[in-house]
Amino acid sequence: MSSNKPLDMHAVQIFVAVAEEGSMSAAAARMGISQSGVSQIIRQLEEELGVVLVNRTTRPLALTPFGIALRNRGAVLSEEIANLKAQVVEAGQGIKPDLRIGLVDSFASTCGSIFTKNLLNKVSQLSIRTGLSPQQGEALLRRDLDLIITSDPLIDANDVVRYRLFSERYFVITPKEVTKPVRTLDDLRSLSKSLPIVRFNRTSQVGMQIERYLRRIEVRAPNRLELDNADALTSMVAEGIGWAITSPMCHLQAVTHTGNVATHIVEKLGLERSLYLVARRDEYNAFFDDACDTAHEVIETSFMPRLKAVGSNIESLITVGERNTHE
Repeated sequence: MSSNKPLDMHAVQIFVAVAEEGSMSAAAARMGISQSGVSQIIRQLEEELGVVLVNRTTRPLALTPFGIALRNRGAVLSEEIANLKAQVVEAGQGIKPDLRIGLVDSFASTCGSIFTKNLLNKVSQLSIRTGLSPQQGEALLRRDLDLIITSDPLIDANDVVRYRLFSERYFVITPKEVTKPVRTLDDLRSLSKSLPIVRFNRTSQVGMQIERYLRRIEVRAPNRLELDNADALTSMVAEGIGWAITSPMCHLQAVTHTGNVATHIVEKLGLERSLYLVARRDEYNAFFDDACDTAHEVIETSFMPRLKAVGSNIESLITVGERNTHE
């Protein structure tokens, strides 16, 4: 076979029909062509590949090892080709048949299941990947993901569109036995001198943000313990190991432990983050708008009520993005 000449996919489809039917005549009837036409196409395919695909001396027809390899891969390609027309039509209508979504861990744990359930009505197949925001952003730009919910808006990236789901201000959690309120930055500095800090992993977006802020306000606590998720961090505070800075969504992620910590909303604590829905610009625009509406509805009808039920007025630290406004 010439290395520059691609395989004729129609010929591959006919070969797959022969392999599945077990005879040239049955494949001919299935494909709507003559038996001699099937035989000729198979011989041409063998000549192009330079191998024998079918053992013609046996009845029923048997495949050679080369034929088995082509059947196995060809069957997958044939199915994809058969679905291609419908997928192209759906894409023109803003429907993506196979969508790959990345969710930052805190959103995945608190809102991911409801968000996914609502999106399943709009796609034929959905793949969800969870992880840290920097990883999700890199995967989107590499085209490994189609849409992400992240705390990194990818400001420096060209050709992306983003929608701000909400912004949330951070607050402090301490063990319950810490009865002195932490209301000011001076209270926070005093707390850091009396109790160790429990940190988010500094490779995470949240961890890096908190670490930079603590340096700025001159809170220099020794690095003794780092955790890579909110549930583990809050459980350590609940055990009395130390105090931490967290966000409302991260707090809800750790809801099994929130009853065993004290919460402190600190005046002038200049720490907040936003969560964004981000996609590549001009790809499946209609679907992106649907995803924005779906995410907004999940925030309003599920996330906010559950956050309010946790208590301590931490829902007041949330500012929800406006519907249908993205950049």
